[in-house]
Amino acid sequence: MSLDVVILAAGKGTRMRSALPKVLHRLAGKPMVRHVIDTAAGLNAERTHVVVGHGADQVRNSLAECGVGFAVQAEQKGTGHAVAQALEALSEGRVLVLYGDVPLIRRETLHQLLEPVDEQHIGLLTVTLENPAGYGRIVRDAAGNAVAIVEQKDANDDQLTIRECNTGIMAMTAAQLRRWLPELSAENAQGEYYLTDIIAMAAAEGVKVVTAQPERAVEVEGVNDRAQMARLERAYQNDIAETLMSQGVALLDPSRIDVRGSLTCGSDVEIDVGCVFEGDVEIGEGVRIGPNCVIRDSYIGAASVIEAHSVLEGAVVAGHNRIGPFARLRPGSRLAVGARIGNFVETKNAELGEGSKINHLSYVGDARLGRNVNIGAGTITCNYDGAYKHLTEIGDNAFIGSNTALVAPLSIGREATVGAGSTLTRDVADNALAVSRGRQVSKDNWQRPVKSQTR
Repeated sequence: MSLDVVILAAGKGTRMRSALPKVLHRLAGKPMVRHVIDTAAGLNAERTHVVVGHGADQVRNSLAECGVGFAVQAEQKGTGHAVAQALEALSEGRVLVLYGDVPLIRRETLHQLLEPVDEQHIGLLTVTLENPAGYGRIVRDAAGNAVAIVEQKDANDDQLTIRECNTGIMAMTAAQLRRWLPELSAENAQGEYYLTDIIAMAAAEGVKVVTAQPERAVEVEGVNDRAQMARLERAYQNDIAETLMSQGVALLDPSRIDVRGSLTCGSDVEIDVGCVFEGDVEIGEGVRIGPNCVIRDSYIGAASVIEAHSVLEGAVVAGHNRIGPFARLRPGSRLAVGARIGNFVETKNAELGEGSKINHLSYVGDARLGRNVNIGAGTITCNYDGAYKHLTEIGDNAFIGSNTALVAPLSIGREATVGAGSTLTRDVADNALAVSRGRQVSKDNWQRPVKSQTR
């Protein structure tokens, strides 16, 4: 039987105290609703429909590349009313209702929920809580069958003692929805059309309500404020940390790592505290990453060391490299085996050959360095003329003295030497020495200016 997924994402999220629609707030680097869409993508649904309302254009724009359809809930009149906005677009198979602010739901849990759904069975995801305050309660008959959901504001004293709670996540057929949604009533404490009322309608028809529960309650926890957002972020990161450690990664403090994308690690990797990984990051065997590094869309080869407070973005580090501390590798930085980037060095679109090193306080951009090149402290490539970027090429075994400005386009030959303090605007031949600096002048017995005592 085919499957449509309906994701409710129309709420404002007043308690977030933000102009951004609630479902676009980021968890682990991407909007909450994207987590739900990505999870649903593994269910082989025919179509996914996102019901938008508050900030509809922002949500549409954010999800433009996700291949989902949209339905608009212009007025927020409850979950039943929200699902009804997508009714016309549904196929004739099963329908799974999810929530854009419940980002940690697992695909395995949803498979379990969907399995029994047909014209004689609907699926309801429930959760048993120590403190059920605020949740709708699952009402069962004497035989233990779920026959209704009562919202807390409508519950009597006996019903408030029930600890089995509604998550809002349910599955049924499109035909059932088309039968039941028009029968919903807003005669309740909140004056809304509750999707949960279809449970009683199903029971009245003799359609069995099959319940399932998540492995952990955090799976079905929704986000209503910043504090909840922070709790779910840490729950997500804790799961990633547990997975990494089970794969042999040494995390010096598992509570202080953030992965906002995909992180793949070889064996014997060590990651110190406060590190952030974004996008797609791959780390080879035996790599050690110091504290407070940010690594984004990069590859780090085996046996490399990334010292504290370094930032890598779009970088490729071949292996046996040492980087930092306080280094910044911008997109297009490529280090061959054994190359070294030291403290307070920035590179961009720069290739370093085997054994080359830039140890201190330098900027090297739009450059190609051969093997065993040494760049002295304070050296910069002047690669931008105000309109275009230009290339600096440095041959094998060249030595660039400290405090040198290399004005591109420029070529420095193999085995060449550049004297410290030079500003070069012309190419340097192989094996040549280039020095370009002002003549030093010394005056004996020089009297410094002094301030007048009369002022």
